[in-house]
Amino acid sequence: MSVAPLLAAVGAAVLLWPRPAVFRRLPATVRRPYDVDPAWMIAAVPVVALSVAGPAPALAAGLVAATVIGVRRRAARRSAADRRDALVRRALSVMIAEMSVGAPIVHACRSAADELARDGPSAVADELARMAARAELGGDPVDGAAGLDRLASAWAASSGRGLPMIDLMQSLRADLTARAEHRSRTTAGLAGPRATATVLALLPVLGIGLGQAMGARPLAVLVGPGVGGILLVVGTGLAVAGVWWTIAITDKVLR
Repeated sequence: MSVAPLLAAVGAAVLLWPRPAVFRRLPATVRRPYDVDPAWMIAAVPVVALSVAGPAPALAAGLVAATVIGVRRRAARRSAADRRDALVRRALSVMIAEMSVGAPIVHACRSAADELARDGPSAVADELARMAARAELGGDPVDGAAGLDRLASAWAASSGRGLPMIDLMQSLRADLTARAEHRSRTTAGLAGPRATATVLALLPVLGIGLGQAMGARPLAVLVGPGVGGILLVVGTGLAVAGVWWTIAITDKVLR
């Protein structure tokens, strides 16, 4: 049996292995020019499986590839949302500190944008700068405040109803902090169930490996013609369904 599918799977696993956190903290100016998300490369695994082993292994590999890419994208979106929430909380802290010493809200908004921009470009800093610029030019600062809806609503309530802006921002920061802490605790509490689900999803792979080591040759049956290919596709589909079911349950808990 050819080892090409095995080598392709190992190569994809190496490329998709999570990078150390220090790489994500490096400034954009010092990142490697080829430092891109390699998740798309796993899409080549079904093509390799089709050319080497046939349609059934290719379909199973396609299910696994789609699951891996989907999970990575969901994790990337969740990480981006967490970073954005952290930037919003930091901006609120800067604005509250500025307004507590008598600075107007426009100056506080501009100071928060400058503070965030010192660490590199970010959508939150850009939006804060646009809000401050609109207010300085006499326009409505909350028009088109994408991504900062709650801050824009607080600003509008303060301007339209005369409510103290600093009190609204303190309430907003406290709410965002409480939500982040609750999400962190919930995520930590779900670490055990997620690990269990991962182990259960990988148990069939372990069983196949043990069978292969014992000389039963399950790989030859699964990638060969006949009922083995059907069993491979059905088993892979059930394992993938279990992974997505676990993700749906944990996401429901986090929501």
